[in-house]
Amino acid sequence: MVPTEIEIYNHDTDVDVTHKINTIELDNWINHLKYIKKELNNLIGLCNANLDQRLEDESVVQKFQKKETENDTLLIALQKYMSTRSEIIECEDTQCDMAYINEHESYRRSYLYHLDKYRRLKDEFFSKVQGKFTLLQGIS
Repeated sequence: MVPTEIEIYNHDTDVDVTHKINTIELDNWINHLKYIKKELNNLIGLCNANLDQRLEDESVVQKFQKKETENDTLLIALQKYMSTRSEIIECEDTQCDMAYINEHESYRRSYLYHLDKYRRLKDEFFSKVQGKFTLLQGIS
């Protein structure tokens, strides 16, 4: 796992700084995906507590379950990737460093894509929930 404190020193090269920043960023992604995992568990629980019937849309819980699987897959991939980053210190040339930097960029795109899709799904859910609750409040 990542050290609790990564320090950037004046004598670090630009590549060393990039690797350190990428490691910090990766640790943040992993922590965020762990939080999303908990949040999805709560949202699925909410939907299963008869909320999906009030929404008249059973696909909501299925979409959350699919997103939960995608989140788990990405989380596992990032955790495996984190464990390989310890080998960066063995890089002896720019080509090796660039391979790690390019791999990180690829994971960044995957993470941001996943995050965007998750946020859209949550927005769709809350929009439906608010719409139904507004309609229900207007009826009573």
